[in-house]
Amino acid sequence: MNKEIALFDFDGTITSKDTMLVFLRHLAGANRYHTSMLALSPVFAALTLGLMSNQRAKEILLTRFIGGMEEGSLMEACKEFTANILPGIIRPKAMACIREHQQRGTEVVVVSAAPHYWVSGWCLEHDIALLATHLEVVDGRMTGRIRGRNCHGEEKVRRIREAYTLSVHPVIHAYGDTASDRPMLSLAQQAHYKPFR
Repeated sequence: MNKEIALFDFDGTITSKDTMLVFLRHLAGANRYHTSMLALSPVFAALTLGLMSNQRAKEILLTRFIGGMEEGSLMEACKEFTANILPGIIRPKAMACIREHQQRGTEVVVVSAAPHYWVSGWCLEHDIALLATHLEVVDGRMTGRIRGRNCHGEEKVRRIREAYTLSVHPVIHAYGDTASDRPMLSLAQQAHYKPFR
């Protein structure tokens, strides 16, 4: 018999905060982080007004913080973040729900717009599959650009359908917390919006 499948957004659903912002602050330090975010305020305004795509805004943000960084250095920072910072922003109710699904034999998948670098270690630790945004690396250094498409909105649905034959799963569960998760939620018989607040 095929397993049920449970699709979880990560930022804001499993976590209480946006992990990209928390990670970048951890990476840069408070002073550089706040100075850079102030400099990027026109980008955030353009995104809010619909004058810039989510992907372009994310690339500008990432380029500011990690453009030119060696991939190995980023990976080390991500390991430290996953070990020391990430556990403190995981919602206990979300973790309990994931564990319950796993105990019932459900296939659990995190589907996240966050770059895979700091989500993958956590998913591996908890035996969870991951579909996430991938970043471009050239000659061993981060460019700040996204490789392919940002795993956001309809792209989440495309990635899910590419990775899984949904028709073989007797029940699809989905968990999300923003409007951009609604396309993913629409795939599910059991859809949960902001379930762990």
